[in-house]
Amino acid sequence: MSDLTTMLEVGGSLAAVGGGAAYLRAEQPAAYWSMVGLPLSAARLVSSYGSVMDACGLTVAPSRLRTLAVRATTRREVRPVPPRRGIIRPTTTGMRLRLRLAPGQEPADVAASAERLRHAWGVHAVYVSVVKPGVVELRLVGFDVLRKVRMPRKAGGDFLKVPVALREDATAFVRDYRAIPHQLTLGATLAGKSMYLRHLIAGLASQPVALVGIDCKRGVELAPFASRLSALATDPEQAADLLPALVRLMEDRYDLIKARQGIASSTPDGDITSDAWGLPESERPVPVVLFVDEVAELFLVASRKDEERRDEMVTHLIRLAQLGRAAGIYLEVCGQRFGAELGKGATMLRAQLTGRVCHRVNDEASAKMALGDIAPEAVMAACAIAPERPGLAVAGDTSGGWSRIRTPYLSLGDAAAICDASAALVPALPALDPFRPAVPARPVGAPDPLAKRRPVTG
Repeated sequence: MSDLTTMLEVGGSLAAVGGGAAYLRAEQPAAYWSMVGLPLSAARLVSSYGSVMDACGLTVAPSRLRTLAVRATTRREVRPVPPRRGIIRPTTTGMRLRLRLAPGQEPADVAASAERLRHAWGVHAVYVSVVKPGVVELRLVGFDVLRKVRMPRKAGGDFLKVPVALREDATAFVRDYRAIPHQLTLGATLAGKSMYLRHLIAGLASQPVALVGIDCKRGVELAPFASRLSALATDPEQAADLLPALVRLMEDRYDLIKARQGIASSTPDGDITSDAWGLPESERPVPVVLFVDEVAELFLVASRKDEERRDEMVTHLIRLAQLGRAAGIYLEVCGQRFGAELGKGATMLRAQLTGRVCHRVNDEASAKMALGDIAPEAVMAACAIAPERPGLAVAGDTSGGWSRIRTPYLSLGDAAAICDASAALVPALPALDPFRPAVPARPVGAPDPLAKRRPVTG
């Protein structure tokens, strides 16, 4: 009887431990990785490093001096030499270690074996990046970080930089307007495009920039942020008036830059500039970020009069995309559908949009329009996004690089509250005053209509 009791106690403890580990792995993957996955994977990596490198073809023949030394001191066989391994640095999502490549190796050799290394060391993914010539860093991700998105604490936010999503390698995807001035963002209904837009607006709301919106869905996407917007157009008719004003603002800024250039020949070259960022801080105009939601609505026409207005709006958008960066004007073009069949100017506008983010779309043509000209292999990755993973997207730029990202959840009420708190930061731009959205005054003590109502519990 005592043996049976002991067996039940031991079996119950093991079952409890196993059940707890299974729960952690499913519901708290970061905690499971820190407690179980990290020690196991680190031990597996250290014990099998040499054999795994040899099996992956990442070893080279030893030098003649090494061969002579081994034969002179021992009688064991001289084995191929793997890359020299650095210290394993654990993280909350995986591990990092650096490898010093052996003579004759290149980073592409290690990158080609990333999938083999993933299986050999029992991790979710392995990513390779170049640190300096001859040294690469392996970033091992222990679990699927895009299943439950948790942004890193140090996400790299700064002026005109917004950490808006998480990459599949557990690093933050930062929207940097100075590096990538204009971007095209596509996504079907409930794909996460609106969430991505909320994070951008909320991140820029606390910065000294002017936010301008064109929302052809009668303002349902951008109107909640009216307190922080310098201008808002809610239909194509209003957009047809707003875009020329932005073009005139851009031309005025170019006149300011040219006036700065028209100086004496004795002025040092460092004082001559070709864009707004070279101006003295006291003279530098405030940056303007233009958000265009449902861009396809600007291309649609029902009559010849609409066609003339469409051509004029598209021309203004193309001019802003071509010339706006130097004047401190940046474009964020969003839509559900974008293709050459929208009409004249669509392909030309796309060519000026350096950054590309493609959420789940309803047709392959939209994915090709977003990513096909910069990274053809990313088109299939965008088409494979499942509907049950809203916020998942493929991000790329004209350099050809791309990665999967996912935006964390941000409620409309929270984003609107951030904009309300930053309403005092709206800059003075007289050219855009006629388009400033009206913000209805909220009575003192009235509940926030965007706030989530919770039941009262006693």
